[in-house]
Amino acid sequence: MREGTAWLQGSRRRAFHGRQARHRRLISVTEENQPLTTTAARIADLKKRLGDAVLDKEAASAEKQHAKGKKTARERIAQFVDQGSFVEFDTFVKHRTTAFGMDRNRPAGDAVVTGMATIFGRRVAVYAQDFTTFGGSLGEVAGEKIVKIMDYALDLKIPLVAILDSGGARIQEGVVALGKYAQIFKRNTAASGVIPQISIVMGPAAGGAVYSPALTDFVVMVDKSSHMFVTGPDVIKTVTGEEVGFEELGGARTHNEVSGVAHYLAADEDDALDYVRALLSYLPDNNRAEVPAYDHTSARVVNDQDQKLNTVIPDSPNQPYDMLTIIESLMDDNEFLEVQGLYAPNIVIGFGRLEGRSVGVIANQPKSMAGTLNIEAGEKAARFMRFCDAFNIPVLTLVDVPGYLPGTDQEWSGVIRRGAKLLYAYAEATVPLVTVITRKAYGGAYIVMGSKHLGADINIAWPTAEIAVMGGQGAVNILYRGHLKDAETNGEDVDAVRKQLADDYTYNVASPYLAAERGEIDGVIEPAETRVAVAKAFRFLRSKEIERPDRKHGNIPL
Repeated sequence: MREGTAWLQGSRRRAFHGRQARHRRLISVTEENQPLTTTAARIADLKKRLGDAVLDKEAASAEKQHAKGKKTARERIAQFVDQGSFVEFDTFVKHRTTAFGMDRNRPAGDAVVTGMATIFGRRVAVYAQDFTTFGGSLGEVAGEKIVKIMDYALDLKIPLVAILDSGGARIQEGVVALGKYAQIFKRNTAASGVIPQISIVMGPAAGGAVYSPALTDFVVMVDKSSHMFVTGPDVIKTVTGEEVGFEELGGARTHNEVSGVAHYLAADEDDALDYVRALLSYLPDNNRAEVPAYDHTSARVVNDQDQKLNTVIPDSPNQPYDMLTIIESLMDDNEFLEVQGLYAPNIVIGFGRLEGRSVGVIANQPKSMAGTLNIEAGEKAARFMRFCDAFNIPVLTLVDVPGYLPGTDQEWSGVIRRGAKLLYAYAEATVPLVTVITRKAYGGAYIVMGSKHLGADINIAWPTAEIAVMGGQGAVNILYRGHLKDAETNGEDVDAVRKQLADDYTYNVASPYLAAERGEIDGVIEPAETRVAVAKAFRFLRSKEIERPDRKHGNIPL
């Protein structure tokens, strides 16, 4: 009993001393936090916490990023939005992972900065990944923050801009990170065609991280500093033995010139942010909003600059010219924001304004591949057309197309199916469509490029236009094969005979006046009158509404 009593007494002493120790710790904490009973102290505590979460973290981030010639996530947002307009969300949230020692490193805000702001006074939702925190990797909490701001953007019907700089999924968190990617992709899809979505890639985007920007409307990449790929160089070498560098595999130039994943190649971060600010100025907030309208003089009178269009088209039908010259001449203040300028340069797409209102432009480019349509050009224009149609942006089409690019490579790569995408995009569009034929409009390519019977509202042509199944030279070689053979037999100048026959065909069969007589186009105008005519057409078409049959969705030939 004494031994038992001694054990009990010892136990009570240990418990007593333990309670004393806990009491001393409690007193210590209470004394330390005693000032928090006042409002001033609580405000001071908030400032300290904000300092720890923002200022101290930002200072550490700046040191790392500036050494690489980059900005921090918050610096990027601050430069991008209107001064002082950014309202940050979830500044204090921390990850909940304890594995792999993660519980000893729980920075406030995790690896992404999210919030809302204004650009030119218009609301936008924005998030920027912080590469200095866990390499910008996506974990549970970072994913929750992104999903939350995406939901806000969709609920408020405002544009969403993502500034990406991430090493991918956070491997310490396993499948949870992958689940967050899926939630992000689902929201990208839900927002598609409802609010504009723009991705600015300012660092790596690897693995699953690449699919969110791929689902957005526009992707901007920074030369030499941003990369996107599903599998990196090391994995490719291990699996296939192929050696390739980061830049060649998934650099900004590769995705702007070769893959077509990106829409603009920025020289640096400043250029990327400026481009997206300019891009947003052309876009409505959502699919129900009107396109932005700015004060501008009405285009009702032909001016001296318009007269220059009368000399743009060369006398030779095979001599190239720069379609951008025509586009810029038609736009307010000669301003045109080109999209995907380095990819499929044989077709030009982008935004401008007529009488202060946004318009999308699709135009063949005669100085690249003679303006022929190929798979890449068709897909580029089709996606742009569908974006404009989704957001009620009228489309101006400028046509100078000799046909589809011939060759086994095109046929075997699926030009039939993939080329049909542009046809589908024009045919399903309900926005105002105005088409101007400047020179060649041959064969199936004529049909696809905003023809009257495909659904364009107003189709006009210049007197230099040639509208036919094919060009004069090709038609003569088929129609007058025997005649040319006889000319050769008789010792005549076959080239001269062919040219005369081709000229006759062009004048009698491909004449724009013949197309106008048959109602295939609405009229023939002097080039100098184009700006006034197009502006007038869009003015009249502003109230256009088309009812489509009820359906879940169409089945575009993807």
